[in-house]
Amino acid sequence: MAFPTSVNDQVTDSITQANVEVVGSSPAVAMGNFYQSNSQALGNAAHNSTVSQQQTNVTAQAATTQGVALLYSLNTATAGVATTKVLDSI
Repeated sequence: MAFPTSVNDQVTDSITQANVEVVGSSPAVAMGNFYQSNSQALGNAAHNSTVSQQQTNVTAQAATTQGVALLYSLNTATAGVATTKVLDSI
């Protein structure tokens, strides 16, 4: 002790040891918090990219379905016009 006090030396020693333990474990706790927040952020990024891919696939499937429906309707319309022309020429 730097100077004599009216507090028991065992009390001051235990408090000093507790303070040293807290200061000593602070870097490990800080790194643990850092790693945990990093893993959470990377997990969110992976989840967001997966959801984005799913939504892109749904959009592509809808566009394909609409394109096929358009092709089928054009074929029907062309057949209808051709049939009308054939029937009109009779």
